[in-house]
Amino acid sequence: MNPTLRTFLPFAVAAALLVAIGYWNIRPESFMEPSRAPQADSAIDFYVENARSVQFQTDGALHYRLKAERLEHLQSSDITLLTRPDLRLHRGSDYPWHVQSARGEVAPGGTEVELLDAVRVARTDARGRPTILTTSRLTVFPEREYAQTSQPVRIEAANGVTTATGMQAYLKDGRMLLQSNVRGQHEVR
Repeated sequence: MNPTLRTFLPFAVAAALLVAIGYWNIRPESFMEPSRAPQADSAIDFYVENARSVQFQTDGALHYRLKAERLEHLQSSDITLLTRPDLRLHRGSDYPWHVQSARGEVAPGGTEVELLDAVRVARTDARGRPTILTTSRLTVFPEREYAQTSQPVRIEAANGVTTATGMQAYLKDGRMLLQSNVRGQHEVR
């Protein structure tokens, strides 16, 4: 046997073995397997259909009742998304605020709630007079019993209609401060 061939033959066999091992480790089928997409920042770690929540105050009086068609919790940001939230905020009172919207976003810890699209806040006072506030966006700070918006607002009360751009609402006091472009149409009795 030729000395050059004797030297080359073991290398050729070793190369053939490496190719065979490589073929078995990298199969053509492995290229056809679906790859897993990396987890998005908006990954939902849990959701609830037809959510209901009731909370009482320390004295046992009803604080609020919340319903939502769907509740989704985003794992990465700890934000909770609400579909069609419907809140009755009693705060121990016989005259609750009824808050509704198409969507909502609850910040981590529930410190801030952003109500979005078709926001409606209604309340009837002790004399049976309704007050209805509508806007497209409302930010509520539950612990402070405070709400605000920079969007156009419409307030329908027993004695007329008031519109404005921007509002601050102090729910505990039942007081609202309208920011700009305030217009009113009131009935004198």
